Parts: sequence; structure tokens; C-alpha cells
Amino acid sequence: MIEIDGSQKSGSGTILRFSVALAAIMQQPLHIFNIRQNRPQPGLKHQHLEAVLTVAKLCRAKVQGATLGSRELWFTPRQIVGGNIEAEIETAGSIPMLLLASLPVCLFADQPVRLHVAHGGTDTSHAPTLNYMRLVLLPALKQMGVEAEITVGKYGYYPKGGGEATMTVEPNRKLQPVTLENFGKVKAVKGISVCTFLADRKVAERQAKEAQNCLSQSGYSSIIDVVNDQSNPYQKGSSIVLWAETDKGVILGADAIGQLRKTAEAVGREGAEKLISELTAQPTVDIYLADMLILFMALAEGKSAFLCRTISEHIESNIWLIEKMLNIQFSIQKVNNLYRIEKSS
Repeated sequence: MIEIDGSQKSGSGTILRFSVALAAIMQQPLHIFNIRQNRPQPGLKHQHLEAVLTVAKLCRAKVQGATLGSRELWFTPRQIVGGNIEAEIETAGSIPMLLLASLPVCLFADQPVRLHVAHGGTDTSHAPTLNYMRLVLLPALKQMGVEAEITVGKYGYYPKGGGEATMTVEPNRKLQPVTLENFGKVKAVKGISVCTFLADRKVAERQAKEAQNCLSQSGYSSIIDVVNDQSNPYQKGSSIVLWAETDKGVILGADAIGQLRKTAEAVGREGAEKLISELTAQPTVDIYLADMLILFMALAEGKSAFLCRTISEHIESNIWLIEKMLNIQFSIQKVNNLYRIEKSS
């Protein structure tokens, strides 16, 4: 049985989600304790619980200790079956984080997967937005052979949630390695600015305009789609996702979400400034994509490598966890103002 101390490194939900995902892929029983030990409210919250239960549905796992507030659970997976899977997050917990835990498992299913998530949040703090997942993560993973699509049913925001999304995945047990070591030249900067039931205040338009102004001041012209959404009458909200594409296959992304007493202009400016920070450093993977790619690099055959501008606690946590569970080695090397992360073949 694999034993994982959830208090190690970041002590966050990331360790839980990826531990369960890897246990399912390896078809090895898992015991994880001290779950989210380093967070203000340790233990399983709704979004973490539903992530565990969703992965359990994918592999018909037996789960013990999967209750709200639990700091310890046992996860015994069986064959990954795929098919149609339903999940539901009762709060505004992050739908993207549930999808991120499920996606690698879906790749090892014996048939295509259609995962539908009801309720929850599509655009919340401390998590990637759903549009970031759709428009930055999935295109990056496509280079490794991941054929997946995410569609937005309803946008959901804090505190009521009410979001809805569907992810479809074609199984692929043999991912291709990815080597991104040349930034190249920026060929396009794009974005999507969304507001839900805030069209009367032109929130999406204002976010987009401010982002374009900031990007222009740094020498980047951009095309940002504006979406005045009406999918969720129970919770108003907004977000913006921006990304840059280079001629070397690099995709750098950034996002920002609206909050109470936070102007639309502030949201647009925040998203643009995040992207400009990436573009100025010229890495090959943005700081958010970097920690997500670690797991897929581990699953791919052969050597993979990329450059990022800083080493976050999530990157450190994911490398620690994967080295422990898969006996795979990563190396981190400082290269000028960047960090080169490599997974050995």
C-alpha cells in the first residue's frame, strides 16, 4: 500500500488529488493522512471530496474515510472503466481542480470518457478558471497526444457556485514527451473576457479594453473575445483569460476573476500584468501551467523539459509526490533568469 503524508511540502489539496489520480493509474491501494494539514481548515472540503469520489467512479474504487472534514482516507482502485460519469460539487468549489484530478485517469480508461460536473465554481480564487483549462492547458497537452475537450454549461462564481461543465477525453496510455526550450517570437495574443448578468454595466467589455490597453503599452496587440453570459441567474461574476502563442509552440497564459468591490478595469489590468510578467521573462511554460504539466510529463515516455520563471510550492509538491510514487526523477536547473525542469527518460 502506498503511504502518503499530506502535510508534506505545500500540505494542500493538490497532494490529495494527484495522489488519488496516480493510485488509480497505478492500480495500487493508497493510504493518505494529514490531508490538507497546512491549510486554515484542514481535511476534505466539498470540492476535494467530490474529486476523490469522481476518480473512484472512474476506476470503481473502494474508498474509506471519504467524508467532509476527514483528514485520512484509504483508496483501493480497480480497472479504469471510463464511460459517462456524473459529479456534483455542492458549494462554489473549483470545477477545474476536479477536472484536473480526473483528466490523467481518463487517459487510461478502456473507453472514451464523458465527465459532467454539475454545480461548483468555474471561476474562483486559488484555482485556474475553466477557460484557462480549455484554452491554455488543453492546447498545451495536445502536443503530448491528449485529445480532450471542455465545454462550459454554466459559469459559476463564489459564493453560490451553480456552474456546470463537461469534459470529454479520448484514452491514450502512451503520451508523447514534450521539450520546450526555445521561447521563439510571439505570433498572437488572444483572450476571452466573460461576465454573467453584468452586461448592463459592460463589465466584459471594460475588462477586455483595459487588458488591451495594458498589453498595447508593452508592445503587444491582442484580440480579446467578449462574452456577455446569461447562463447562471443565481450568481453574477466575471473573469478574463489571456494567452500568448509563439512560433515555437509555446503557450503562456494568465487569468483574473472579478470580486466584490473590484472594478472591471482592475480585473483586466491584473490579467494583462500577469501575462506581461510571463512575456518579459520569456519562459516556455507559464507558472500555472508548469505545475499542471509535471504529472503529464511523468506519464509520458522519454525525456521532457520546459523553462519557467519561478518554482512554486505546487511545482515542488508535485515533483516530490511523483518521485515518491512513480520512482521517476526530475531535475531543476537555473538557466539565466529561468528554471529548467526536466524529467529523465
